[in-house]
Amino acid sequence: MVVNVANAGNVVNTPQEVADRYREFSRQQARGRSDAHEELTARIGQDDEFCELLSGSLPAGNKQQPNLLLAAVRYLDGPHAELGPRGTVAYGRWREWTVRHWDEVRSVIVRRSTQTNEPARCAALLPLLARLPQPLALLEVGTSAGLCLHPDRYRYRYVQEAGRGAGGPHGSAAVEGGAPESPVTFTCRTSGSVPGDGGGAALPGDLPEIVWRGGIDLNPLDPVGNADDLRWLRALVWPGDEARAARLTAAVEAVRTAPRPVLVRGDLVDELPALAAQAPPEATLVVFHSSVLNYLPPARREEFARRVRSLLAERDGGGHWISQEHHSVLPWITAPEHRSLGPEDGMLLTLAVDERPVALTGPHGQSVHWLRSARP
Repeated sequence: MVVNVANAGNVVNTPQEVADRYREFSRQQARGRSDAHEELTARIGQDDEFCELLSGSLPAGNKQQPNLLLAAVRYLDGPHAELGPRGTVAYGRWREWTVRHWDEVRSVIVRRSTQTNEPARCAALLPLLARLPQPLALLEVGTSAGLCLHPDRYRYRYVQEAGRGAGGPHGSAAVEGGAPESPVTFTCRTSGSVPGDGGGAALPGDLPEIVWRGGIDLNPLDPVGNADDLRWLRALVWPGDEARAARLTAAVEAVRTAPRPVLVRGDLVDELPALAAQAPPEATLVVFHSSVLNYLPPARREEFARRVRSLLAERDGGGHWISQEHHSVLPWITAPEHRSLGPEDGMLLTLAVDERPVALTGPHGQSVHWLRSARP
């Protein structure tokens, strides 16, 4: 899931606040990642009348997320759905269509959520999961469609970079592994050594043995059994990112024949204890999440952290908590110090095991930079 971290949890309601949010999204989220979304949200941020429509007809808070509006129009096959409205004339057509179909657009926004499910994040999780005591019981909060609950169904290509610069590796070597017959391969740039077994390579010798999978989401999706859910997930992929759209489709195919995880509809704090109790007692319980807690206000994040700590402490044999969030979301986890890796620095996520940072990762699993100071 990707949200505007700076505004997550804030109440955005006045036309000026909505305009500011779209301009901020254009600068901080879309720039460098999607030219179409950068231009579109910048134009919306300058469109006082349209921002008044958004302010007056959408609930304050998460329903005002730019991602949600953009995906809703694409989901409904609005104009320029694939490449985005570029230029003044194209924006005018996009705006006219959106206003004319506003009841339909608003219905999608109210009914849906920004549930981008990026299975490529498993490239960062896999090396950690494989080095934990086996077998594993995986429990993902904010699971969306549950695609990250199947790291053993995908194939991986790790490109080990000798240099630190993001403009290209100064000498690199690639290794592949994972599920041999998988229809999808996730490519991940990596540097440093994985903590846990003396600093091994990113690709483990064996895939993790996973005996149970469960997830919690306010609105769990089923892209395997529900074509409309898959359509929504595709609408959330930003225009121009054909590679990510292809990964999503292939990942759904990779899990099509897998046993369905136990997916629970509800609040991630409230539902966590009951779902965790279903995990087999002989398995190592791993509670994990990626770009999820930024949806919660700070007090609720702290409550979630207390619940995870308590749950794992009381479980026979314990367990582990793996978080992959922006460093501002869990401020008590020390933000790692690192040299500049390139223009994506501000979007890097902190990967932590039991509240100890072990790596910095790209928001979509495209890179993992293991930290030298990480401890097993």
